[in-house]
Amino acid sequence: MIDPLRDLAALHDATERLLSEVSSLNNAHLLEPSRLPGWSRGHVLAHLSRNADALVNVLEGRPMYESAEARDRDIARDAPRPLADQLADLRDSAARVRAVGALPADWNRRVALRNGVTDSASRVPFRRLVEVELHHVDLDIGYELEKLPAEFTAREIAFLTERFSGHPDIPPVRVVSADDGSEWSTGGTAGEPVTVGGPSPVLLGWLAGRRAGAELAELTVHTNTAGAGLPALPPL
Repeated sequence: MIDPLRDLAALHDATERLLSEVSSLNNAHLLEPSRLPGWSRGHVLAHLSRNADALVNVLEGRPMYESAEARDRDIARDAPRPLADQLADLRDSAARVRAVGALPADWNRRVALRNGVTDSASRVPFRRLVEVELHHVDLDIGYELEKLPAEFTAREIAFLTERFSGHPDIPPVRVVSADDGSEWSTGGTAGEPVTVGGPSPVLLGWLAGRRAGAELAELTVHTNTAGAGLPALPPL
């Protein structure tokens, strides 16, 4: 069951971890590449701040972003800022999310996100938690998928397998955690069924597009089709 207030508390903890680790960087570090192609660490931090404000817009009934172009322009504008400015923006934008989340609200209402996507307002805090946790990993500053809270990892695997469920370009897939035996189903209905197993952090890395190639060596693939490998997943 989704508990937005509990997710807001988890979000606060994740944001504090992020702020603590980012505060140990310097201005030069922010100009270095992140793990996201074409983005520096400064781009990632700028995106996190602007995404916080975008989700405040969502919860207050406004469009998430003015436009896709405006979103990209704002990230490019804010990416080169010095560390002190990035940290202040991260703190202030996170405080705005907390403030709107603390207001009395109908968490069951539908809200509009990007690209025509709608969701329950109750899922917005978890969506923000995903942004903070995965982009913390994307910064490439020592916070790896294996450091994510186990409950978060399981929930995000469930979220992503649900997202890919029914996708016609993916075969039927059974995802199995080697850590605790948890199972999820995803993919379409056509093609040879595939079972993908392995440690939960590595499964998350595959599903979220955060690991590839040799980084997925711990995953096992079982199918009746000789030579079949991991199913290719569409970009998020």
